[in-house]
Amino acid sequence: MSGLLINDVEFVGSGLVRPECVLVTKAGNLYVSDFRGGVTKISSSGHTRFIGGGDVDGLGKLKPNGICMLADGSFLVAHLGDDSGGIYRVYRDNKIEPFLTEIGGQALPPTNFIMLDHQARLWITVSTRQSPRARGYRRDVADGFIVLVDAHGARIVADNIGYTNEVYVTRDGKTLYANATFARQTLAFDIDDKNNLSNRRIVAQYQKGIFPDGLTMDESGALWITSIVSNSVLRLDPKTSAVDIVVQDVEENHVDWVEDAFIKGDMNSTHLSTAKSKVFKNISSLAFGGLDRRTLYFGCLLGESVAILNGTVAGEAPAHWNFDLKN
Repeated sequence: MSGLLINDVEFVGSGLVRPECVLVTKAGNLYVSDFRGGVTKISSSGHTRFIGGGDVDGLGKLKPNGICMLADGSFLVAHLGDDSGGIYRVYRDNKIEPFLTEIGGQALPPTNFIMLDHQARLWITVSTRQSPRARGYRRDVADGFIVLVDAHGARIVADNIGYTNEVYVTRDGKTLYANATFARQTLAFDIDDKNNLSNRRIVAQYQKGIFPDGLTMDESGALWITSIVSNSVLRLDPKTSAVDIVVQDVEENHVDWVEDAFIKGDMNSTHLSTAKSKVFKNISSLAFGGLDRRTLYFGCLLGESVAILNGTVAGEAPAHWNFDLKN
């Protein structure tokens, strides 16, 4: 497919702090995780409103990474603390309360992502059990896991993943895809009628410069993936494992520097806290928006706004697509 042009990127919003995850609704509103301790709403008119921000008992400020929206308009936020994790609920009146802070009697480590699927199930990822997390930036570490929350409660449904990042569940609820950032893989699992995961398989194995992070799907069933470090957007056909680079904003010397550290097992947080590029600032997530869902919105770890590119492919409607119309 033809690529998009990096020079066509525009930006919306300002003053955001680590806008890692983005959600878009049919109403045209954009919601972004914000390290000030909540979620920033950017309305279709351009008005910005910060939601949350108060201290949480025993925790201080939330450090939101992945976010999802519930039918009542509140948000579930994955807390990516230095030493603590869990899922917290952030209400539109700025109230914050714990939602899930332990699993099997053990406190959740720093928590990466949460997704609401069309079957009203919640899928949560923990990238690594290592502390600090940078110890998980290695090819030989695979201790990330996936948690399911359904009508029967919360449980770990997949484990031993090489730095679990974003997941995506197909509209029919039968397949889950997961990015394993430092294993450099996109994985797939079957979901059975009891919501168990099985038939784990590698859909794509990536090479130099590709560290898969964000994940969504277009209406044709192709996966769209962001890569940190190389600021790449990929389109993956899960049936054939064919990968196309849709757009890329890469500085080769920077990638070489990170790659050398990764191969040697010396990669650390410094390699992710710098960005060498023209436009993107360590791109981390993506979502389709606009009335026809052909506009791409990108979260960037080191940005202060959300990047936008007008595309030609329609994205699959997420579970929260119509929720804003009810609030």
